[in-house]
Amino acid sequence: MSIFNMRAFKPLVFLLCLLPFILLLVDLINDDLGANPVEKISHRTGDWTLRLLLLTLSMTPLRQLTGWKAPLRIRRMLGLFTFFYATLHFLTYLVFDQFFDWQEIYRDILKRPYITLGFSAYVLLVPLAATSTNGMIKRLGRRWRQLHQMVYVVATLGVLHYLWLVKKDLREPLVYAVLWLLLLLWRVWYKRSAAPVPAGGSQKE
Repeated sequence: MSIFNMRAFKPLVFLLCLLPFILLLVDLINDDLGANPVEKISHRTGDWTLRLLLLTLSMTPLRQLTGWKAPLRIRRMLGLFTFFYATLHFLTYLVFDQFFDWQEIYRDILKRPYITLGFSAYVLLVPLAATSTNGMIKRLGRRWRQLHQMVYVVATLGVLHYLWLVKKDLREPLVYAVLWLLLLLWRVWYKRSAAPVPAGGSQKE
């Protein structure tokens, strides 16, 4: 992709990532979020957090499969939008669901496993977003890559959070779980196939 096309491509991706938030605001202004708007906001922000997280993680396999460099150039943007929607999701719970009742929040985190997983995923996501700048990448060096491997833990917690949250219709969370499993299997296979073969021997199966 040429530089000119990339200059047009990145703003387009930015607008597409922002679109769910704009649509949510429109529904909120028009009082179009149903009988339980807090639940609707929580579900929509949570869904987009997980979608964008999995999309972010798919950028590297897409680059490896196609040789196309554009996915890596938008990966950081997708990751930051993941954090943006995760923050909206967390604030919806903190402000509108619990009304800053810290004791109740503490009990909720300990009592309900899916809340524990979701809270843990968000806490782990914070340092990833905070260290996403070029300056932090240079400052941390090799440690930056090690730190950002934690995104796979975040994704696992996020998928489990959704699976344990839904009580009846598991179709959508299972779709995310399958996508996440495929990404993990690709990562394992690619690292294994790309590993150098020891001198004087063949790579073990």
